[in-house]
Amino acid sequence: MTSPLIEDHALLSDQRTTALVTREGDIDWLCLPRFDSDALFCSLLGDAENGHWSLRIAEGEVLSRRYLPATMVLETVWRSPTGTATVTEFMPITGSEGGADAGGVGAYDSTGGEPTGSTAGSLPGSASSLAGDVDDHADLVRSVTCHEGEVEVVQELRIRFEYGQAVPWVRRGQDVDGEAVLIAVAGGDGISLHGPALTAHGRAHHGRHRLGADESAAWVLTWFPSWQRVAAAPDVDAALEHTVQEWAGWLGQVRVDGEYSEPVARSLLVLRALTHRRTGGIIAAPTTSLPEDFGGVRNWDYRFCWLRDAALSLEALLAHGHVDAAASWRNWLLRAIAGDPERLQIMYSITGDRNLPERELPHLTGYEDSLPVRVGNGAADQYQADVVGEVMIALAAMRDAGLEESEWSWPLQKALVRYTVDRIDLPDQGIWEMRGEPAFFTHGRVMVWATFDRAVDAVQNHGQPASAEDLAQWIRLREQIREEILTRGVGADGAFTQTYGSTEVDASLLQIPHTGFLPATDPRMLATVARIEQDLSTQDGLILRYRTQGQDGLPGDEHPFLVCCFWLVELYAASGRRADAVKLMDQLLACANDLLLLAEEYDSGAGRMAGNFPQAFSHLGLIRAVDALAGTGQTASPAPHA
Repeated sequence: MTSPLIEDHALLSDQRTTALVTREGDIDWLCLPRFDSDALFCSLLGDAENGHWSLRIAEGEVLSRRYLPATMVLETVWRSPTGTATVTEFMPITGSEGGADAGGVGAYDSTGGEPTGSTAGSLPGSASSLAGDVDDHADLVRSVTCHEGEVEVVQELRIRFEYGQAVPWVRRGQDVDGEAVLIAVAGGDGISLHGPALTAHGRAHHGRHRLGADESAAWVLTWFPSWQRVAAAPDVDAALEHTVQEWAGWLGQVRVDGEYSEPVARSLLVLRALTHRRTGGIIAAPTTSLPEDFGGVRNWDYRFCWLRDAALSLEALLAHGHVDAAASWRNWLLRAIAGDPERLQIMYSITGDRNLPERELPHLTGYEDSLPVRVGNGAADQYQADVVGEVMIALAAMRDAGLEESEWSWPLQKALVRYTVDRIDLPDQGIWEMRGEPAFFTHGRVMVWATFDRAVDAVQNHGQPASAEDLAQWIRLREQIREEILTRGVGADGAFTQTYGSTEVDASLLQIPHTGFLPATDPRMLATVARIEQDLSTQDGLILRYRTQGQDGLPGDEHPFLVCCFWLVELYAASGRRADAVKLMDQLLACANDLLLLAEEYDSGAGRMAGNFPQAFSHLGLIRAVDALAGTGQTASPAPHA
């Protein structure tokens, strides 16, 4: 089985989980009921026997596909020798968002009031209130309408639980309303399929259904706990209308205009699609093990909530008015870190769970033979010095946006500062989760500086309480780290270095002006940009994260990292190189697929995407780059003593 191109896929989401569907109508990746659940369609990382659901028009070709405006509802137009048809695919959005009515998640209101749905002095969304926050079903709808002539809808359904390992027990039964339904069960997972019947053939189910002009048919696949009765099928038209309203209503809270309005709007929707509706957790990507190096070992599970990625995503959402997302994420952060901030991790599950053991799935052949296929992520145990700084910057942006500190959020920040103080002399693995020896990464040290800078700002400019001793320590350490960076993190050529004492550069250094440490026009930043252009640019001008021969610690190589390229657009725009910024921006937009979705990396030589897809990092980078071009970027003002 030939692997479809990564960019051939569209994303479907119900803001609790996602599915990937190819241009030709094959759903080859689906985890239910959560982003990080075991996949039941997993052929993307193996073959057809590992589970998929294809739906196409017999002898047909795809004329076009698009998302309905301001939504994640996919519409694909097919033409066959006998007629034309439209396939509409979506995951209905159901349930409440945050708040006490959604199982006591305890969302804050947009004015920063007390947690709703929680008693005074209790942590929002604490264990007692989250106990009932279990989704009891999730739906995926595929509807076909024939517009002219006659078409035949051809399907193959192979349900395989546990990442393609478990063949379920399949039978015909009835839902709670007595309607006929196909039911598949394995362990605690149940799947039902409503719609015109499919016929068993071997270990799969097939169907061929003819539709005449103006006739429609719909199939609804539903996950449910196997010990419960099968729910009735949703009203497809009503579910579609509600889902469209949910997506468009959310995006419509902000004005997105200008030359790049369409990719910005799509990127905002992708960030929303990767945000769990009820917990507020933002995942890095909805896939695992799509390779950074085709045929190599750089295959990672990104279905978790990195504090860094989420913090940067929140900044992008805040810049476009989504204070609601910020409040929800802050609650998620409080829950994740609650109990023991000294055991801070760089990532958590969407519910804030800490245990994310990394393991391999040897039964899968991998995307284009890229092995191993991994689930879980061992990098959760790494120390990365930049993470607290990223979080502190995001929380400061929330204050600046008018979201007041809660009873718990400022104490949390003070605990994060103490965490940083205790580790101030420790080397780390860096923003890119190097698996080589720890080092003092310059970007990470700048983020340590930002931790103290934002804490001082909170006290001095926002009136947050802190003892005189704490404030004096934070100011002293801020100045100490600043002097250290400018002494040890700058090379003989005047450019910042990847790590202290090295001569390598790293694209993460492009983030320095965003922290307010130095302006983009500082000679050291201009020298850094020049070195990055010299050492990390590919022949077509895209940017690598770093040269893998250094601190990386892994065999193989990788491709240009899209968020780094967007950071370079920001730096060009902020330093007066607007023509270069626009040129690179347009080049990056050409890397997106026809639906404006972006993966983690782009293989310039082959002209294709690489890495997990779609990637939150890439889309937030796009938003920030456009804001920089428009002059509305969120780069902090340099410190007065810079």
